[in-house]
Parts: sequence; C-alpha cells; structure tokens
Amino acid sequence: MSHSLDCIMKPNAVAVIGASTKPHTIGSDLMKRLIEYGYKGKLYPVNPKGGEIEGLKAYPSVLNIEGPVDMAVVVVNAKYVLATIDQCHEKGIKGLVVISAGFKESGEEGAKLEAELLERVRRYGMRCVGPNCLGVVNTHPDLRMDACFAESLPMRGGIGFVSQSGALGGGILNILQDLGIGFAQFISIGNQADVNAEDALEYWEDQDDVKQVLLYMESIKDPANFRKLATRVTRKKPVLALKAGRSAAGASAASSHTGSLAGSDRAAEALLRQSGVIREYSLKQLFSTAKVFDNCPLPKGDRVCIITNSGGPGIMATDSVIDYGMRMAELSEATKETLRSFLPAAASVKNPVDMIASAPLEHYRRTLETVLADDGVDMVISIYLPFLGLKDTDVAHTLMDIKEAHPEKPIVGVFMTKNEFFTEISKGRVTIPFYMYAEEAVDGLARLNMQRKWMERDEGRVVQFEVDKERVAGIFSAVRADGRKELTTRESLDVLEAYGVRVCRAKFARSEDEAAAAAREVGFPVVMKMTSKSTSHKTDVGGVRVNIGSEEELRAQYRDLVAKLSERGILDGLEGVIIQEMVKSNRELVCGVAADPQYGPMIMFGTGGVFVEVMKDVGFALAPLTDADAHDLVRSVKAFKLLEGARGTKPADIARVEETLLRLSQLVTDFTEVQELDINPLMISNTTGEAIAVDGRIKLA
Repeated sequence: MSHSLDCIMKPNAVAVIGASTKPHTIGSDLMKRLIEYGYKGKLYPVNPKGGEIEGLKAYPSVLNIEGPVDMAVVVVNAKYVLATIDQCHEKGIKGLVVISAGFKESGEEGAKLEAELLERVRRYGMRCVGPNCLGVVNTHPDLRMDACFAESLPMRGGIGFVSQSGALGGGILNILQDLGIGFAQFISIGNQADVNAEDALEYWEDQDDVKQVLLYMESIKDPANFRKLATRVTRKKPVLALKAGRSAAGASAASSHTGSLAGSDRAAEALLRQSGVIREYSLKQLFSTAKVFDNCPLPKGDRVCIITNSGGPGIMATDSVIDYGMRMAELSEATKETLRSFLPAAASVKNPVDMIASAPLEHYRRTLETVLADDGVDMVISIYLPFLGLKDTDVAHTLMDIKEAHPEKPIVGVFMTKNEFFTEISKGRVTIPFYMYAEEAVDGLARLNMQRKWMERDEGRVVQFEVDKERVAGIFSAVRADGRKELTTRESLDVLEAYGVRVCRAKFARSEDEAAAAAREVGFPVVMKMTSKSTSHKTDVGGVRVNIGSEEELRAQYRDLVAKLSERGILDGLEGVIIQEMVKSNRELVCGVAADPQYGPMIMFGTGGVFVEVMKDVGFALAPLTDADAHDLVRSVKAFKLLEGARGTKPADIARVEETLLRLSQLVTDFTEVQELDINPLMISNTTGEAIAVDGRIKLA
C-alpha cells in the first residue's frame, strides 16, 4: 500500500468490531451494507458472543481472527474504544474507522478520551477516521466497500466527498443518488481527531477515479496546510466546498476600518478563493455545480452560444451570461448560412439562436451540431419548452447522442417542463446536466469557466523586497516599552516607509514655529496632522487640517488645534504634528491588514476615505500574498475602474498599487504582532498616477 490512507480506503480485509445480530443497530446495519454492496475483500464480524452474524463466523475478539486485517470499523461504547485500539494494534491493523460517539462532542471528559485515542493512534503508527462519524465508502468495482450506514446504497461516479457532519453527509449521499450523480469515494471525518479534509484532499489528488472533490466543512484545522494542498489539487481537478459557519463574530470588537470590515467568513472566503476552491453557499448549488463538472469537459474559452425554441428564456440566459463576465459567441457567417438553410424564415440565426416554438426534433439536432462545429463557440446551452407535442425525453436523448459524438465542448440542457421529466431521465445514464431554469445552467457554465481560468492562471510567487526590518523592530520595541499597543501616526508612517511604501513628503514638528519651518520646507499647500499617543482617530477630534496655503493660515490652524485638544482634555497625549505635502487626488483608496485568530493576517484593498465602512467596496486576501494574489485583489473591487482612468484622469500606476499590497504582506509576515493596519487614504495622484500613503495607523497585538 503506497499511501497511509490505503489501509482505510482500499482494505483487503475488514473487521467490524461491534457487529450485531440485533436489527436496526449500527453494528447490524454496517454488516448488511458491506454484504449487500458486495465487498470484494474478506469480512470479519467481531462480537464477544461469537456465533454467526449475517451468515459469517463471528469472532469474540479481533485477536481471534486467523488472517491479516487491514482496517477495523469500530462500533462499541466509547469507554471500550481505547482497549479495542490496543487489540487492533496487537493484531497489526493499521486503519481505523471509529463510528462510536461520546468523544469531544460530548464535553470535557469526552475530549480527554479523544486526546488519548489520538495519542495511541500516533504511537501505533495507525490512521483513524472519526470518531463520531458515519464511515467510509469506495465504489471502485474491484473493491465495492460500503462501510457506512447512510440510507441508500452508493452509486458509482467520479466524486470524492468528505463531510465533517455525519448525518448531513448521509443525507447528501441519498440526494446525490436521486440526482443521478455517483461518487468514487466518501469519507465522513466526524471529529477529525486524525484524518481531516486536508488528508482527504491529499489522498484524492492522485486517485484517477476521483474526478472532482466535494467538501462539507464547518472548520478548517490548519488553514496554511489546507491552502498549500488545495492550491496544488485544484490545478488538477475541481474542488467544491460548502463552508458552514459564516458568522462574523468578533469583528465588532475591531477598532480599525480593516478590522471592522473583516470577519471569520471573510478569511475563509479568501482562503478558498486563493486556493482555487469553488465555494458554494447552499446544498442546492453544491449539487448543481457537481452535476456540471460530472458531465462536462472544461471549455477552451468563455464564449457561450444559446439555442432555444422560445425567445424569453434565451434573453434571460443571455443576461446571465453577461452578468458572469462571460461572452456571447459571435457565430460565423458560414454557421449562420447553414442555420438559414433549414430553419424557418421567422427563426433568428444570431446568438441566441431562436428556432421558434414549432422547432421539431430534427432542428434541435441540426442546430446543435452546427453551432458546436463553429470554432467561435466554447459552450452551448440548449433550451427546451414543451410545444406542439414535442416530447421532452426525446429532445434530451437527442442532445445526449450529440454529446457522445462531440465530447470536446460543454453542453447544458434547460428543460422548462414538468418535474416528472427529471425523475424519468435520471433512471438511465445521464451524460448532460439538465436544469429547470436558464440561470442555473449559466451558473454551471460559469463554474466551469472559473475552473478553466484558475488552471490557466499564473501560480504566482511571494516577492521579497529589500526593507529596513531593524528599523521597524526598533519602533515596535519602543512602543511596547511605552506600554502602548497603538502606534502614533508618525510611527506608523515610519514603519510603512521602512518597508518601501510610498508615503507623502512630510516633516515632524513639536511646536508652532517648527510647524511653520516644516511647511516652508515641504512647500505650500500642506496638510497638518496631529500625532498623539492617546488618540488614534484624528478626524474625530479635528486633528487633520487640509489645503493650508500660507504660513499665516498654518499658524492659526496650529493654535486652533491646540485649543480644541485642550478643551477635550487630551492635549497631554499630543506628540506633535506632521506637515505633509498636499496630494491632489479625487481617488481615495484604502488598504490594510487585519489578523484573524485562526487564519492569520488578511490584506484588505478597496474604496477608501471617510465612506469606507459605508460603501464596503473592499476585498480581502490572506497573507502571504503572491504577485498573482495582489493582481487579483486589486481587480476584485469596483474601485478598480477608477484606477484605469476615467474622463481624462491620469491612469493609476497599478503595478505600484499591487506592490504596496505585497510590501504590506511582507511586513505582516515578518512581524506577526501586527494586529491591525490601515492606510486610509491611499491616494492616487491626479498628476502622476502615483499611489501615495497619506495616513497610516498600526495596532499591535
């Protein structure tokens, strides 16, 4: 056996410890399932009473079994599990599937028991699925192992499915069968004491019969390892995830813009996206996407052709194609001429191709074959509405026949007909995904296109810049020595400058005269900002004065600032003022960092200024960023259109914007104590297109 999970997923001999003759018990149902599904290996029921179970000799102990055993399915009371594992080790068994409950899900005592279970598994060199799980399945015809107690017997297919919830996993297996979607392997990880989703991903990476991976997850134990594995696997096959637990608990406690907009689900979203995992938000969508990957190849491009016998659904499908950023295929003149040769004069041969309501079966066949032959078409949606006695199943079988002859392009069917059609068609071999609504079909094609783009996407690299790390370490040490967590504006800008972020020209001043001298040196107009050890949000206390055009005005503004701080009783914290160049910009962005307790630092980018938390036009990505991640993050927000230049505005230096994000990523990777960081605003100069940090705020853990 070449992989450590082979002993569980490809066992030559299985012992069911806790097998029973008592009906409707797990020990009884597991034995029946293994036998009914036709397990090809040797099967040994184990029960202290011995005797016979399901026509097989039962053994009082696993130690009484004569031959070798690869895997034990354990269905005994939790208090006997540890002793059972000891016996399995003595027998030489390397694989365990612990169905038994009563571990960490049951409280403190159960958690201790689970810790002891894991210690034994590690010490004995075993692998363990569970505890508190539904079991495992491998539908390969050479094995046919159904070692779980879901209601339905499994159907052969190409899905590798891992579920953190046993009951939900069983329900999903039942639904997949009803939808006519089969799977190759199934693992219910339960409490995932040992085997988790990452292990399943790594195992299925090189399993040829696993064509796509479905994940139901409530938590990700090791986000960094998951990212590494998933990034690799998704370049070979699709990985779809239904990630539950989307609350943003804890985000309200954050004090920065970045922190308040972040949340646990933002981090999970970023992790899955950066790993190439296609995230779904409902079981319905998960099945819908699995269906399209199960029956379609990846397209060569994003050009969609729609053929229909009704104009309305064709128009709705067109709108949906455009909404997803895909393109409507432009049919060649030769294709249009061929279509005109057999379609009625009232038909439209432009895309969408409307064959009109009278379209017979022959028109469906010839139209589909014609558009598939067009090199400008990458994907096809065929829409059917019941007219003039044309039978839905006849159309469906015609489409599937054409699919057999043209397997190179995705074909999706939209059948706006009775539900009975979907039940009837699923009784046979289905080779095309069929949907009730056009929007569902376009969703499926969009997922195919996402996978294509991911596999074509540059993998990217983590860039290392020359930075002044010692300077930043010194600033952080001084802040901690001062008993503070928040850096002053001056300290924050110094940190950014040390990491090569372009900050605006500035001078620090401790008095009115120093401020006037600094302004003369920087050059009017200037901005004056207070920097305080006690107040971090400057705008709330009038601590930012902009567009100061003369020395006289500057002195007046300085005196007014001191008076306002004195009135509020916060003058003691004033460290001084920063005199900055006045950057003229009508494009204000924000970038920053928020540290998630589980996933680590997240980089934020989006629309900035005072409306950042109102507009919420921001995107997140987990550090460390690759250059490809930075490229995608900058383009993920609506604000990107502002960077490209509009109405004569100087286009932004987008490469420098991306570099700013990469430098922030390097900063928080080097200094994990950075809890929150905001550059707001990051201004795009109207004259040069430069990205300039005009304000910074950093908080340490």
